Amino acid sequence: MLRISKLTDYATVILAALSDRPEGLHSAPELAERTGIGLPTVSKLLKELQRATLVRSTRGARGGYQLARPADEISAAEIIDAVEGPVALTECASDHGQCGLEASCSVGHSWQQVSLAIRRSLEEVRLTALIAHDASIRAPDLRGSLAGGWQPLTRV
Repeated sequence: MLRISKLTDYATVILAALSDRPEGLHSAPELAERTGIGLPTVSKLLKELQRATLVRSTRGARGGYQLARPADEISAAEIIDAVEGPVALTECASDHGQCGLEASCSVGHSWQQVSLAIRRSLEEVRLTALIAHDASIRAPDLRGSLAGGWQPLTRV
């Protein structure tokens, strides 16, 4: 089963909380309280999100964290990359030469194509779509993503 980690889920929740007031600065304890995520986890994830340039921090008594750019410019792929590293289904999809079977493998290229299609789809999904509370927004139909790419979220 393909699944994002709990930390990636938490990072998305933190980014969503930051997007509520994107111009404001938010402290780690405030974000922990608002999200219900433990302070050590929030602090760790904020550092990872800052390293990935998804959030920026301001030091000092009135300092805190805020989104580094608008929520509609942050993709699901960037969030996953920040916490888990690049999306790759197999060893050969992430870095050639990591698999001992690569020279004789007949399916590696196909898995690379699947991995690339998933990556493209994740790049199209924005933080704003992940946090949308509007029930009339539905997820894209990804069944055709290998054949030609999926369409962005549409209203019903």
